[in-house]
Amino acid sequence: MEETTKLMEERKNEKAPVQKPESESQDSKFDRHRRVIGAICGPICALLVWITPISGLSAEAHNLLAVMTLVALWWITEPVPIPVTSLIGPTLCVVLGIVKMKDAFSAFANPMIFLFMGGFVIAKAMMVNGLDKRIAYGIMSMKWVGDSPRRIFLAIGLACMLCSGWISNTATAAMMFPIALGLLEAIREMMAARGKEINLRTYKYATGLMLMTAYACSIGGVLTPIGTPPNIIMLGFLDELAHIHVSFFQWMVWGFVAMVCYFVIAYFVLWRIFPADIDHIEGARELIAEKVKGLGKWTLAQKNTLFAFLVAVVLWVTPGIISMTAGTDSELLKTYNRILPESAVAMVGALLLFFLPVNKNFTKTTITWREAVGGIEWGTLLLFGGGLAMGGMMYSTGLSAWIGQQIITMLGGNPPEVLFIAVFCVMALLLSELTSHTAATNMIGPLAIGAAISAGYSPVPVAVGVALSSSLGFMLPVSTPPNAIVYASGYIPITKMIKTGVYIDFIGIAIVTIPIVLYLVNWVLGA
Repeated sequence: MEETTKLMEERKNEKAPVQKPESESQDSKFDRHRRVIGAICGPICALLVWITPISGLSAEAHNLLAVMTLVALWWITEPVPIPVTSLIGPTLCVVLGIVKMKDAFSAFANPMIFLFMGGFVIAKAMMVNGLDKRIAYGIMSMKWVGDSPRRIFLAIGLACMLCSGWISNTATAAMMFPIALGLLEAIREMMAARGKEINLRTYKYATGLMLMTAYACSIGGVLTPIGTPPNIIMLGFLDELAHIHVSFFQWMVWGFVAMVCYFVIAYFVLWRIFPADIDHIEGARELIAEKVKGLGKWTLAQKNTLFAFLVAVVLWVTPGIISMTAGTDSELLKTYNRILPESAVAMVGALLLFFLPVNKNFTKTTITWREAVGGIEWGTLLLFGGGLAMGGMMYSTGLSAWIGQQIITMLGGNPPEVLFIAVFCVMALLLSELTSHTAATNMIGPLAIGAAISAGYSPVPVAVGVALSSSLGFMLPVSTPPNAIVYASGYIPITKMIKTGVYIDFIGIAIVTIPIVLYLVNWVLGA
């Protein structure tokens, strides 16, 4: 949420006015109470778990359960920043003698962290050099969009969705938010010229456009493993706990299907609830044309960034192509994966940016170290490392197997796989509505994988289901940074966000997430 605050401060310089929501003080009050309650109840609950005898657990597992209680409650209530909590967990495990120092912190050097780090650097280069705006404005300026409110509604969503598959959902929302505000201002001015004053705070189309901007950013994140933290976290858990590797290409197959289906659902739900009452928006073409003109001609930095990005994408999808043509057991595929694993590819793409010059004197490269460091979300990397560390310890001490068995018992001892997956998907969804979806994935992920192994199911479908469901946090402003950004416009009543979020969340899980993880994931892995 720190990144959201920073981006909101930067957006104050935009020309479009932003109205302060009436319930902002109430939300702040809720957050303060949540932090105070967490700060008090977290240690108390952890102490109660620690002193309560629990049969079936070793001393290490029992101590770890107490630490996990504290970490989980503090991830949810945030009395201290979430990344700090992610460091507290492994540190307490060392102090309590659960594991040795080396084992507690080895997860912070997991190759998946470097996959994420490389993705952050590439995304930062796209933002610094304006490539992200070129892509987004290019979609908005297509002839088929024109000045039709419905097509603009669709184009805003497509631009947000496609960009957020590769760069931060938060950054995408911050980039597209001023464009959406500018279009709404054009509508207000057009209606005023016709003698009809409208209040954008109560205007249906304004609410719908703001929600589309936020939701599409979250939906686009499911496309790739680097699109949003829950994806890479669950891939890390599968590799760490179940020794199952899911390739970049395999994820993109079901990620693309999920993204398209989620987007279609969101589009029809939002348009049905928040339709436009006009046929065209005067000044919309001019507004977008002005944005495109402001970008100027393609710069060498933009071309270099595009080249490095395409190199990474091609290298990421090549194993999938080799697998389909030469077979999953071919020596070519094994050699390729050994030489160019996904994490190494991410670093290749990122490092290229430091070598590709942008002037004839070779004195400036496509991205500087200062810019790259500013683009890396260190808090997310710490949270990811802390989650992997805690998940690995839960597995090695037997705690995840014990919890998994308790869950299986509560579900009747031998639940159908569809019920099993549905329970964890809903758990991930509800938890992500109340706290960071990254923290929610860190809490639910090890439990889902452990329970799947205990029940005799493949852990891959439920892991993918948890990742996808964690990205469906659409009901509250605190659920995701994009939600918080657009809510600050003042054009979204909280009741409207909750209503539309409930529809899209549960329709998405019922007709998209569960069918994908039950059939498409197994088909891709078996292909």
